[in-house]
Amino acid sequence: MNLHEGILAMGLVLPEEAEEKLLAYLALLTKWNRTYNLTAIRNEADGLTHHLLDSLAVMPFLEGTRSLADVGSGAGLPGLPIAMARPDVWVTSIESNQKKAAFQRQVKIELGLSNVSVHCGRVESMKGSFDGVISRAFASLADFVHDAGHLSDCLFAMKGTWPAEELEKLPVGWRCSEGSALTIPGLDAQRHLLILKKS
Repeated sequence: MNLHEGILAMGLVLPEEAEEKLLAYLALLTKWNRTYNLTAIRNEADGLTHHLLDSLAVMPFLEGTRSLADVGSGAGLPGLPIAMARPDVWVTSIESNQKKAAFQRQVKIELGLSNVSVHCGRVESMKGSFDGVISRAFASLADFVHDAGHLSDCLFAMKGTWPAEELEKLPVGWRCSEGSALTIPGLDAQRHLLILKKS
């Protein structure tokens, strides 16, 4: 399965050039990964499913979002693929590892991503206000709320299996407003998106 087939299978419609940019991003990630250990995924075929399609699976839930912070973004996931697929969304990528942040800046330059800013630092010290904050496998839900809840009243938590125990430990004043299983073409593993809102 290629990227185009995966996007069609998820029922997504992306703007022109988005697929080309996504594949260019994946090629850059694979190249840099040989030197800088940006991600555990080593080949482009797995990167297609585990990184690109996995990131794009949240697109239907971001319809009203115009500014998005991606916390602990690592190599820019899911923020950079979202920025390529949604040029109308301003994506701020927050990553404390300098090598990973440098990679993201290089991607921004090479692919001409004018709707992306990269912040190298800890999310706790980040200032600003966003329509939403997203994170993929960022610690626990409680830690996510504690570290990033000051940036938005709406947090998008991408998880593997359903985090029942973590939901029981959500901080007071926060609730899970929606939880959905995500289907990723070619990926035989559980994926969930939880939308946490300040109550």
